[in-house]
Amino acid sequence: MTPTDKPGAAADTLQGGPRRGRVRTNRRGVPLPLLLPALIGLAFLLLPLVALLVRAPWSTLPDQLTSAEVWQALRLSLVCATAATALSLVIGVPLAWLLARTDFPGRGLVRALVTLPLVLPPVVGGVALLLALGRNGLVGQWLDSWFGITLPFTTAGVILAETFVAMPFLVISVEGTLRAADPRYEEAATTLGASRFTAFRRVTLPLIAPGIAAGSVLAWARALGEFGATITFAGNFPGRTQTMPLAVYLALQNDPAAAIALSLVLLAVSIAVLAGLRDRWMTAS
Repeated sequence: MTPTDKPGAAADTLQGGPRRGRVRTNRRGVPLPLLLPALIGLAFLLLPLVALLVRAPWSTLPDQLTSAEVWQALRLSLVCATAATALSLVIGVPLAWLLARTDFPGRGLVRALVTLPLVLPPVVGGVALLLALGRNGLVGQWLDSWFGITLPFTTAGVILAETFVAMPFLVISVEGTLRAADPRYEEAATTLGASRFTAFRRVTLPLIAPGIAAGSVLAWARALGEFGATITFAGNFPGRTQTMPLAVYLALQNDPAAAIALSLVLLAVSIAVLAGLRDRWMTAS
């Protein structure tokens, strides 16, 4: 009997070849020196979340979440995070394309500088923004004297601080998607008379749309949870610069129950982000 005469071979051929079985994980004989640290690590990550849920003031939670201060901070957080994500898209996607599709001297250094905010302490990022865009900053002094624009301790300052820390997530995601996309489609479009920008807009963007969406969600979630750079560069003024993380920090000093309620809101947002990205980041192939 030839391989094609085996039962099910014809069906496999019609479906594009032999079917591969899902890789199965060996569930037997787990070494105890690996199992114990794994369980301890899992407990370490879950215990704070469980404590947050157990200690939550469920009876007064509706009153806590419907207060004017909470909605004010939540609205400001959503608006600023969305604006920071939009700004990251406008300048981050072209930057990702530049890193992925062009070869220029110092590209590795540029990529390292782009990803630097990922490892830079957020407070240091806020200080750097003050030195660059403050009233006496390298650029801020000219913005103030020429146009009368003052960015620190304003809502616009919150958006810039969140963009600074969130945009690298978008750039990394989009650059990785661009590197995985076949550049021959762009080359074919240019040979048919399309300009490089038209090829990018009509061919490349639809190809990398999933990467842009995933990077946008990550950037939005990072912007929503930003604390250090925001409080350093924009301060903590209710209604103007006080976002949800800053409201949690302030409430923790005066009203721990309110701090827990606000933390639950951010926890719910984080879970929603993970649920939205599970098909891209959390499923095994």
